[in-house]
Amino acid sequence: MSEVQASATMFETARLRVRRLEPGDVDAMHAVYSDADAMRWVGDGQPLTRAQVEDWLVVTQRNVALRGYGMSVIVERSSGRVVGFCGLVHPGGQHEAEIKYALHRACWGKGFASEAAAGLLAHGARVHGLTQVIATAAPANAASHRVLFKAGMVEAGLRSNDDGSFSQRFVWHAPSQPFPSPERP
Repeated sequence: MSEVQASATMFETARLRVRRLEPGDVDAMHAVYSDADAMRWVGDGQPLTRAQVEDWLVVTQRNVALRGYGMSVIVERSSGRVVGFCGLVHPGGQHEAEIKYALHRACWGKGFASEAAAGLLAHGARVHGLTQVIATAAPANAASHRVLFKAGMVEAGLRSNDDGSFSQRFVWHAPSQPFPSPERP
């Protein structure tokens, strides 16, 4: 791993390296967020344009400057390829940190989302002192529910959305014992 990669690395898991989002990640991010199938459960269900992805990068940079965290890149350690994105965000300025993730469709079903989510929750507690993180998912999005359960989250009821729909809410509480610093492989 180069010195630049090491400085951008937030944490590593058995198979993944999660690093800060950079301007050069726009193409990889657009490849995920422009996929209609991947986006059917995100926001209004519509794929994002390249301009929207570029705007999201600016928002992420602001969030990192303000809070120390935002969206990040999930890289498969064995291949070095970007498999997706995850992050801790505050949509619409909400008080609670919320975990978000999206992976390339070719990477679904391999456990990457659960591995990244669990690592991100531990990182949020260890580095940013977060004691609670929420997640929301469409009630019918069983795959996302499995990811969140595997990451250690529990159901916390339905949340009413502004458009009249509902989201399943999940919550995670940091364990009472602090997370140890991750060992570098």
